[in-house]
Amino acid sequence: MRPPERADIAILGAGAAGLMAAISAGRAAGPPLDIVALDGARTLGAKILVAGGGRCNVTHHQVRPDDFAGASRNAIAKVLRHFTVEQTIDFFRERGVALKREDTGKLFPTTDTARTVLDALLTAARDARVAIVHPWRVESVERSGDDFRVRGADGAITARRVIIATGGRSLPKSGSDGHGYTIVRALGHTTTERIFPALVPLTLPKDHFLCALSGLTLPAALEVRASSGRRLARFEDSLLCAHFGLSGPAALNISRYWTDARRDDPDAALVINWLPAETFDSADALLAGEQKRACATLLRERLPERLARALCDEAGVDASSPPGALPRERRRALARLLVETPAPITGDRGYTHAEVTAGGVPLTEIHLATMESRCCPGLHLCGEICDVDGRIGGFNFQWAWASGHAAGAGAARALVGA
Repeated sequence: MRPPERADIAILGAGAAGLMAAISAGRAAGPPLDIVALDGARTLGAKILVAGGGRCNVTHHQVRPDDFAGASRNAIAKVLRHFTVEQTIDFFRERGVALKREDTGKLFPTTDTARTVLDALLTAARDARVAIVHPWRVESVERSGDDFRVRGADGAITARRVIIATGGRSLPKSGSDGHGYTIVRALGHTTTERIFPALVPLTLPKDHFLCALSGLTLPAALEVRASSGRRLARFEDSLLCAHFGLSGPAALNISRYWTDARRDDPDAALVINWLPAETFDSADALLAGEQKRACATLLRERLPERLARALCDEAGVDASSPPGALPRERRRALARLLVETPAPITGDRGYTHAEVTAGGVPLTEIHLATMESRCCPGLHLCGEICDVDGRIGGFNFQWAWASGHAAGAGAARALVGA
């Protein structure tokens, strides 16, 4: 399908934020607008389809600015108010998609398939008279008088307003290859000095003892500490030991904070507490008080046996010995490992395995009521290209819905009122 030669609003990217922007623009009160959403991918909604293990974690039952990093909490709060969790639930209910809340607070479609969510968005876009053109990769966007010229490999579109919803660099096979940053910079925007993978698995040395525990999953607390010992970030959630290192929600959530900390402080460290309710002193007291049962027996009450024995080996402790009978130095070494296992992270698995990108266009360059650029009037930005990234749990989708709605409605109102 070829795009039209002219459009009132051209939206670059037909992912979560782009589709919501298109729907919101099409639904805006006033005369119908010519809206086109352009996407370079052959298959639309790739990120939506793989989200949440293929079930699509649409949002979270409670979304707060503290669930995000990047821009200021106050700026994020202003955008989130444009489209709340309740409005998200209502939107999908109206499209025939009921959501269910799981124990974690995550909201999924009752069908347990992401296709339900994508189909609802695509149907809503068609009902809002939005033309979706793909695969049609945008190469550049230029000012042309009061309009914009959106150029692709096989033509160009003149648009009165443009919405950038190209995403960041995560999951590049989906089409998010970072080209959106080039486009916005050419239109006068800056991007943060740091742009890097977030919600990404972390790697350990291949011979690290945790790599030998591949497949092991359990609740744990991960903590990033500055070289001074000060706690910079902490997440308690499920942790997965993998052949390459660490994955699971706890590792993904902490990843952006570890990466960010290391760029300022090369000696910043990541530690694992396998017993999140315990401190070093309480763990040591627990061990010291056991004079009869073996270390492995005691620890199996709280940890998987493979991990219990691995921690004993790492501490130089005989797993068959009662911990209370150990030399004080060995007992305390084991206690330390239980609550502060050093994780010498070597890096991460990169954008290919990252769920989101940290960094992007600062919100200080955007009018938050409409997501319109302060640098280039008529240009709007939404979604992952902004300097906002959330933790695991549907928060990044809620940012997409809220920022996309603000951008789409803002662009439409500007044209209808013109």
